[in-house]
Amino acid sequence: MLFRDSAATVAAECLSGALFFRLTEQFVHAHRHRPSASEVRSWERSIPVLVGALNDAGLGQVEVLIEYDLPLNSRRADAVLAGIHPETGQPSYVVVELKQWSSAEPDDEDPSLCHVDAYGRAVLNPVDQVRGYCEYLVSFNSVLAERPESLHGVAYLHNATEFGVGGLYETHQDRYGSLFTGGRRGEFLDYLRARLGPGAGAAAADELVHGKVGPSKQLMAVAAREVREREQFVLLDQQKVAYRTVLNALHRSRQSDHKEVVVVTGGPGTGKSVIALSILGEMYRQGLTALHATGSSSFTTTMRKVAGRRKPEVRDLFKYFNSFMTAERNGLDVLLCDEAHRMRETSANRFTSAANRSGKAQVEELIDAARVPVFLLDEHQVVRPGEMGTVAEIEAAAAAKGLTCRVVPLDSQFRCGGSDAYLRWVLRLLELEPGGGDVWEADGKMQLVFASTPQELEGFLAERRAQGYSARMSAGYCWKWTKEVPADGELPADVVIGDWQRPWNVYGDRSVGGAPPAALWATDPAGFGQVGCVYTAQGFEYDWSGVILGPDLLWRGDRWVTDRKASKDPAFKSSTSDADVRRLIRHTYKVLLTRGMIGTVVYSTDAETREKLRELTGALTTPAVL
Repeated sequence: MLFRDSAATVAAECLSGALFFRLTEQFVHAHRHRPSASEVRSWERSIPVLVGALNDAGLGQVEVLIEYDLPLNSRRADAVLAGIHPETGQPSYVVVELKQWSSAEPDDEDPSLCHVDAYGRAVLNPVDQVRGYCEYLVSFNSVLAERPESLHGVAYLHNATEFGVGGLYETHQDRYGSLFTGGRRGEFLDYLRARLGPGAGAAAADELVHGKVGPSKQLMAVAAREVREREQFVLLDQQKVAYRTVLNALHRSRQSDHKEVVVVTGGPGTGKSVIALSILGEMYRQGLTALHATGSSSFTTTMRKVAGRRKPEVRDLFKYFNSFMTAERNGLDVLLCDEAHRMRETSANRFTSAANRSGKAQVEELIDAARVPVFLLDEHQVVRPGEMGTVAEIEAAAAAKGLTCRVVPLDSQFRCGGSDAYLRWVLRLLELEPGGGDVWEADGKMQLVFASTPQELEGFLAERRAQGYSARMSAGYCWKWTKEVPADGELPADVVIGDWQRPWNVYGDRSVGGAPPAALWATDPAGFGQVGCVYTAQGFEYDWSGVILGPDLLWRGDRWVTDRKASKDPAFKSSTSDADVRRLIRHTYKVLLTRGMIGTVVYSTDAETREKLRELTGALTTPAVL
């Protein structure tokens, strides 16, 4: 959170103007950039209204937690109020979503969505938004998980009248989602008094803040139940907008003869695969035809194994992008193209029969296969020459067919502890975003560790595994990979750094010497001890990520340089330009550095680069946990 104190104190800070300077200062510290002008304006206009209501209700001692971070997530609740329930005497909490809207119209087809003049796209109804925050907090904070009845959620549209936003009441309201306007301020005060007493709320706030954070529901661990039984993920904000956009597009397509294309775009950990699984699960439960497809052998194989562990027919829901060359046009209701940035120009390869060589682009085949094709992608995760999935290319393919294409951007992220600051640090470190490399400052969400030797890196990860955390080592593709190994043999130690030697992960779909097949390296505990490459790590996450920067990326003087000769990646052909190699190598390390949920430990094989990493991680000794 950015600030907490009693409602009376916050009101005094607002009056003096000091609060907004403090919020800006804390925001910069937490996120490594200044808040937008609109965000500052929202603080200046909404927070005084909220604390004014609390003080007028006689609740000046209620604790106000401003910009409260949702655990393991980059989303923030505008405010959480902590106090004592007037009847039970137990801790009581209210999540408040503040909106400055004066008017908003519900979506004609879906009351969970609404339209506001200031936005060019549909947004989530604030009632559903705050309900999602409450459900998420109950799932991840032990204090609330033990007493879910102690939590309440309310959206306060303090500039609105009943006439301006009356349609928003069409959505369901309950304990976790209520709505009040400025025109109903008196009722809002009664709502607060019914849930919070006049006593001090500091102790209740302490209990909430120090509540144990539950482990993230990692994708692979819940995929089976998600698809077969019910939704296991809580979708928030734009995630839910994306989910509803697909369902609404399908409803329209089934009522008419016009299909639609949906693109969901977002960075690592924004929940693209979670959305895909939620939609797939909903389609499966309704008996509609839907498939999940990727260009990743590791991801598809793992989904087939985990999701179809007890119900083999579920395995058939997971396909590859090149599975639709001869698919019936519009034969599916929905086709979920996950990791669509890994699409290729064509599905055909040297093994494709002449009868199946249609000459169509792969994106066209995927669009043709379903009434609602959905593409989920991150343009900055393209790591191999020939990968071509971008929003512009999909929009162009849809336009060529006269189809509507709806784009939903995701802005929250769950990977890397929900740390926006860490993701920004990685982008600047690799010069994928302007601003230059910054010295890392701990933000309380993500841990960064510098290792001066590969032995330190592996030893640190081994200690975390002994504590019950998952961990993996990965590296740039800078060592030759022995691929032909007898099943009863032993993996050769291809990755050699001084006297430290470890094998690459298994190449292929069979176990070797107790090591899991390539597709399961990231999820099978036996994957520890082998070094993974970007193609086996991409799309997965684990608690601790150890990343070895090889000699293909070096710090020299005041900038990064790439050495294509140091790369052993067979995907880099002589026809691959130097500019593409530079871009793809940096994208590779961006992917590897964003796999960890709790922390990353980083090492470079190059002495000068190690010194730069030591400087940028702020390490005084090694390993240094920050």
